[in-house]
Amino acid sequence: MSFDRKIKIAPSILAADFANFGAECAAIEAQGADWVHVDVMDGHFVPNITFGPATCAAIRPHIKGVMDVHLMIAPVDPYIEGFAKAGADVITAHVEAGAHTHRTLQAIRAAGAKAGLALNPGTPVSEVEYYLEMVDLICVMTVNPGFGGQKFIHSQIEKVKQLRALIGDRPIHIEIDGGVDPVTAPLVAAAGANVLVAGSAVFKGGSVNNPAPYGENIRNIRAAAEGVWA
Repeated sequence: MSFDRKIKIAPSILAADFANFGAECAAIEAQGADWVHVDVMDGHFVPNITFGPATCAAIRPHIKGVMDVHLMIAPVDPYIEGFAKAGADVITAHVEAGAHTHRTLQAIRAAGAKAGLALNPGTPVSEVEYYLEMVDLICVMTVNPGFGGQKFIHSQIEKVKQLRALIGDRPIHIEIDGGVDPVTAPLVAAAGANVLVAGSAVFKGGSVNNPAPYGENIRNIRAAAEGVWA
């Protein structure tokens, strides 16, 4: 997994057909997805329960590119090795999930994955300042974590700008998770984000048997985001 700042579309399988995860992953990649985003929720840190390492291991053979695993769980550390062994290329933990974020990032990298750190909407950029030499990705939540289909929180655009300035020329991706569509994508791209997680905005109108809408949706989001960099 090499680094570049090109726009990457990372569909969240939270919006996919749960009965056809493998086929859905293959379909979105065939239709132009750059990464596959897996939202892991525990019913404790967030009010929902989704997937575990077994699901990640099951879909890994169907994913040719990057599997981006977002852990909305607490505690995090006991599960890092399991998700790494399941094939996660990127493992992102929340800065709010525990008292020892530095240790968590060390554990992710020691397990062989790229290390990500996520910020909830109410968490300031200053919370990641002392971790910049340890992270490969910072995820800005533009909705409150826990459910798909929420409305984009516009106050987070300023946070992305602040984060972009703080990162400077460090090889760190800025990821946006929540409410991304062709309207909001150019706003966060202009602020400095380059990895866009989209769930319903990608999967709407399509299916495993009719994946063409996935491709159209991905292209529309990418074009909107890249347009501000043209």
